[in-house]
Amino acid sequence: MSLKKFTTDFQTLAKDQYLRNDEKFYVFLNSSSWNLFNVKDKNLISLKDILIDDYNNFEYEEGEKYKGIPTGQTYLDEDGYIKEFQPITSEDHPVRLKYKVLGNNILISSLRLAKSPALYFENKDLTNYVFSNGFYIYKVKDGWNEKFVLYILRMKKLKDILDNHIYRGIGISAYKDGDLKKIKIPVISRPKQNQIVSQIEPIEKKIKKLKRQITPSQEIINKVFAREFGFDLEKFEELKKEKFFEVEILKFNTPLIRSTVIQNNYKSEYLKKFLKNNTLFLKDTITRPIKRGKQPEYTDDGVKVIKTLNIQKGYINFDEVQFVSDEFLKKNEGKAGIYKNDLLLTSTGMGRGKFALYDEEEICFADSHISIIRFNQKKTLPYFLNYYCQSFFGIEQLKYIEMHIKGTPEIYETQLNYFQIPNIFLRDQQKIVDEIKTELDEQKEMKQKIDAERDKIDEIIEKVIR
Repeated sequence: MSLKKFTTDFQTLAKDQYLRNDEKFYVFLNSSSWNLFNVKDKNLISLKDILIDDYNNFEYEEGEKYKGIPTGQTYLDEDGYIKEFQPITSEDHPVRLKYKVLGNNILISSLRLAKSPALYFENKDLTNYVFSNGFYIYKVKDGWNEKFVLYILRMKKLKDILDNHIYRGIGISAYKDGDLKKIKIPVISRPKQNQIVSQIEPIEKKIKKLKRQITPSQEIINKVFAREFGFDLEKFEELKKEKFFEVEILKFNTPLIRSTVIQNNYKSEYLKKFLKNNTLFLKDTITRPIKRGKQPEYTDDGVKVIKTLNIQKGYINFDEVQFVSDEFLKKNEGKAGIYKNDLLLTSTGMGRGKFALYDEEEICFADSHISIIRFNQKKTLPYFLNYYCQSFFGIEQLKYIEMHIKGTPEIYETQLNYFQIPNIFLRDQQKIVDEIKTELDEQKEMKQKIDAERDKIDEIIEKVIR
């Protein structure tokens, strides 16, 4: 029998939606046939028959200021509310910030492991907001309640499919809009949808009420440090508003600080005697020179990489994580290996200036934007140093350093060497740590109550679907 030959090209192969070297995808496909909830004896409808693409380019006007919303968790919280925005103009904005959003739109991040759920901005003026092209943007077909569809897209079960089965690529990757729309759900009558939305709305109001009771960690840390060091924080904040910001700490009558905070006439010295009395330089407590990490060579799994996006307000968040191999870590461990109680700083790029303490046993890998600060724990307690760097004392020092950055936006190790920290007894450090931790634990309990309310919404939606 003669050998038969077949010819094709990669362009043709690429059109086959099922041609994927992707085990996780086929496990899900073969076990579910896109029937996400394994519902039987009900009419099913694909999300593609509910969601309509609704992309509208934002029209920038010269001289106007706008509020950019990237996909990152810095800007959106776990309930889809806007926390912060990136100030932008028509002349100065990332290309990816390009879409206008309407009040009836539903958005969902295209990124795997996105922290924020599907978004819906009811009764919010979106005139000056510009959204990233990292969002899929939809409107809902007639016959479907937008908020009901929103709750479905927020379900943990659906998010698990996006994060673990249909994404493409390595590490922080994305899933295809077409794959999301293949997911099937039961057809549910509009009156039933409306009834469920009415049932959920009181729970959402309770979540909002609980969230108003949460005190930001920054505020807690500032309050404790100001009290312990006799610092008039309110007066400090007022003086910061002075036009030329030339402020003498002597005005505050505090035993910790006896010099000038920031003076614009300082040309070459970084943070001239910001903390003078009873302090030491960071260089006097580190156990090795401060090192910057290395550009990773990513793999599907292995050793976790800590990047700028993983560093939150004082802690490491692994909701979005990439990996390097064990071999790559061993090869670069002296430079980029992160150990328990290392203090990390984002030292380059747009997200520079964030500290966080790594407090887990597992070794991690620092990418090239992260500086690793390894210090003498007999002089400075890890949590004390971490909280101190989150406080206004630490923030103002970094601000001053950044004011004098020229050229490449980087915070160099030589600058960090002269970062000043209090030289106080370990027992006094522990007292401050305990005060802050007690208050932060109370806030954590409040967040757990909020999570419990979110779970109730999930249960209601799954019950009606089943």
